[in-house]
Amino acid sequence: QVQLVESGGDLVQTGGSLRLSCAVSTNGFSIDTMHWSRQAPGKQRELLAQLFKDGSTNYRNSVKGRFTVSRDNAKNTVYLQMNSLKPEDTAVYYCWCVATKLGRADTYWGQGTQVTVSS
Repeated sequence: QVQLVESGGDLVQTGGSLRLSCAVSTNGFSIDTMHWSRQAPGKQRELLAQLFKDGSTNYRNSVKGRFTVSRDNAKNTVYLQMNSLKPEDTAVYYCWCVATKLGRADTYWGQGTQVTVSS
């Protein structure tokens, strides 16, 4: 199975920065795209950023220019750098992926990490 472990969530003031990490254990599975999503209390989970296998990225409009997704292949880790944080960024942040092995595809989620932005 694929294991995803997030870390880096914290309490930060408005305008501050955080870097979230997602340690990825593929266990032989193939992953084309890594995703970051978040869920605020009482709201639906929303997709924030995607990192494709070719290194290209895609972002939700509300975080474009403030958030950056990247990876370190040597460390098997995907990052979400978050700058200019706002109170509305407060949420639990998740990394996730669709992984395939022997023709079967499954979705895997990390446990989530809490980000709280104080005003």
